Amino acid sequence: QVQLVESGGGLVQAGGSLRLSCAASGSIFSINIMGWYRQAPGKQRDSVATITSGGMTNYADSVKGRFTISRDNAKNTVYLQMNSLKPEDTGVYYCNAGIIQPPSYRYLEVWGQGTLVTVSS
Repeated sequence: QVQLVESGGGLVQAGGSLRLSCAASGSIFSINIMGWYRQAPGKQRDSVATITSGGMTNYADSVKGRFTISRDNAKNTVYLQMNSLKPEDTGVYYCNAGIIQPPSYRYLEVWGQGTLVTVSS
């Protein structure tokens, strides 16, 4: 069993900052790609940022230059630093991870429960 637990969401004014964290726990051999996804009210869930185990990152165009994704492989944790927040950044942010499980090295995609970010204008 593998679990992702997110934290750090909340209410912030436009122009402010928030830092999200997501920690993976359970039966884990290694973690491949980790990422953050956002679902705005009434819209589909979209990728915000992803990071590989080697540190290669990818960002949605809408957050480039404002958001930074990072990870601590020793802690099985991924972070999302969000600066210069805009009202359109509002939504539920979900953590996602590609887990390699022992002993068979089975690949498992896991989602967190989501954390709400609200940016007021």
